[in-house]
Amino acid sequence: MQKKLIKKKSSWKRSFWIFFILFILIVAGAGCGFLGATMSSLPDVANVKPAASSQIYDANGDLITTVHSEENRLPVKLSEIPKNLQNAFIATEDNRFYSHHGIDPIGILRAVWVNIIHDGVAEGGSTITQQLARNAFLTQDRTFKRKIMEALLALRIEQHYTKQEILEMYMNQIYFGQGAYGVQTASHVYFDKDVQDLSLAQMAILAGLPQSPNYYSPFNNLKAAKARQAVVLGQMVKYDYLSADQAEEAKNADLHLLDKPKSSNGYGRMSYFVDYVINEVSERYGDNAIYKEGMKIYTTIDMKAQRAAEQAMENLPNYYTDENGLQQPQGALISINPHNGHIVAMVGGRGTDSFNRTTMAVRQPGSAFKPFVYLAALKNGDTPGTVYVDKPSEFNGWKPQNYSRRHSGAMTMRNAVAHSNNVVAVLAADKVGMSNVLDLAEKMGISTLDKHGDDNLAVALGGLTKGVTPMDMAVAYGVLANNGVKVKPVAITKIIDRNGNIVEEGSVEETRVVEPKYAYMMTNMLESVIKFGTGGNAYFGRPVAGKTGTTDEEKDAWFAGYTPDLVTVVWMGDDSGSETLHGTTGGQTPAIIWRQYMQAALADTPASNFTVPEGVGPEAYAGNTNPATDKKKDEKDKKDKKDGDVEDDTSTTSNDESPSKSKGNKGKEPVVAPRSSKNSQ
Repeated sequence: MQKKLIKKKSSWKRSFWIFFILFILIVAGAGCGFLGATMSSLPDVANVKPAASSQIYDANGDLITTVHSEENRLPVKLSEIPKNLQNAFIATEDNRFYSHHGIDPIGILRAVWVNIIHDGVAEGGSTITQQLARNAFLTQDRTFKRKIMEALLALRIEQHYTKQEILEMYMNQIYFGQGAYGVQTASHVYFDKDVQDLSLAQMAILAGLPQSPNYYSPFNNLKAAKARQAVVLGQMVKYDYLSADQAEEAKNADLHLLDKPKSSNGYGRMSYFVDYVINEVSERYGDNAIYKEGMKIYTTIDMKAQRAAEQAMENLPNYYTDENGLQQPQGALISINPHNGHIVAMVGGRGTDSFNRTTMAVRQPGSAFKPFVYLAALKNGDTPGTVYVDKPSEFNGWKPQNYSRRHSGAMTMRNAVAHSNNVVAVLAADKVGMSNVLDLAEKMGISTLDKHGDDNLAVALGGLTKGVTPMDMAVAYGVLANNGVKVKPVAITKIIDRNGNIVEEGSVEETRVVEPKYAYMMTNMLESVIKFGTGGNAYFGRPVAGKTGTTDEEKDAWFAGYTPDLVTVVWMGDDSGSETLHGTTGGQTPAIIWRQYMQAALADTPASNFTVPEGVGPEAYAGNTNPATDKKKDEKDKKDKKDGDVEDDTSTTSNDESPSKSKGNKGKEPVVAPRSSKNSQ
């Protein structure tokens, strides 16, 4: 009996090993076949793929511009490239360059580990040789087959060329932004000098560009470029190419940048959108894809609306010319379809620089932030008819003031919104809890919040730690226009490669963040802003909702508003953030620009009312009239108060407010308001 059991066990083990070995042989055979087929299709390393122009089209399929394939390149020998610049690239891109044979398993494992820790792509594992293979011989497709071809091609390149030859080809091949390929061209574009004449500080700027040339371009974003420069210098210190003192000296050195180009493509204010699209494509498919791949890029821009936006922005006043030769103040307009996220129009400035203020300018929103407070209050049980008392109030030593420095007594939430009352906004924020307001604003699309630093009552009036971008504000207000559904903004609807294949096709990414009835009630209150409040200049004969915003000493002025079909945000301010707008508020020039643009952009769109969702009752329309004032109580308040007067119940606060400064604090540092007394729910 025991012998039979042993035989059965032996038979089972033998069968297992036979099947296991067969499985291994099948997998190995398939792998060898795949590798063999891949290797047979590898390009000749002596042949570089020719570049082709990419074309950008508007929403109607009409050509906007051609991004020229002509590569601005001035090749140089490795001996002409300073050793510090070579070392900067090696330290930043591939510190084991001289010890690997084209691929770096250690670097790949390290990158995988770092990316797992950061829950995303925080570090790449490609060597300099792999990057050369990808840029010179392959497409930018992010597929498994392309990665295998890249690795195999890197091994072949290492067999055919020396390390010095590979480094030379790489430094002459890579893209540095502004149409510049190779280190010599980049040196001339950014610093107007030959590569051998660059300072260490300038070398570190160039070495930091290939990771994302548009984003880290010192012409587009000097702050980001300097931060990237610090990373490069830190890597050089880490791998003993520099001392800490040398790195510190380079960080503080003047870059001697050339003047910013007046326009990247000669399209004036249209250039902001074109650059935005180029950056989107570069981020998805590689930094030189748009210049070499011959793509056809179909966008969401409506040229009729775009021209209307550009014309409306002519209303900006001219105060002075700054040290960069830019007329101040600057402005921005972003217009989005709230239902599909399509960017209909984008104006990022006056068209004389490449700093796109719709996406890059982080500015204080003033009262344009108040809808997040009142929407949170609606979710918490308030209605447009809920009564608050606008009177001298104090929160742990902080006394919020109205723009007029006067008070209106008992008033409904609707009237407080319409007339941009400060005290009531703070009272509502304290009641609902600022942490709840911040959570709601973030869900609606505000991406620049500092959850710790912004958890104080001054934020109810728009006094944020960092600020907001016009793009984020348009996304957030779009939630209200779309009955509580947030839609991701879209600039590109389709990309076709040079062979006619569809590379990508856009889709709507939407998330419900607010219940429809609360979004509608907020919209109905914001209609009152334009009907009888601070936004009267925005009215143009159809249902519209919106909010004005003006910051301390009128340094920023906003109008954010929408119809059922279109949401548009207008901002104006001095680029430095220190100059005033000479009394201009959000209800003036920004509202006029908004009205002029919307009237033209919607000229062929029939007017329609905002959709009333299920569950909306009479309370949504309450609050048009303030309650009668208790005269006896008012008289007592007038005797007891020490800060400002209480006006009669029919008076209103004036235009927008100073978010965090009291009257006696005008021109000084903002007063930091206390955290709300209400805990997060």
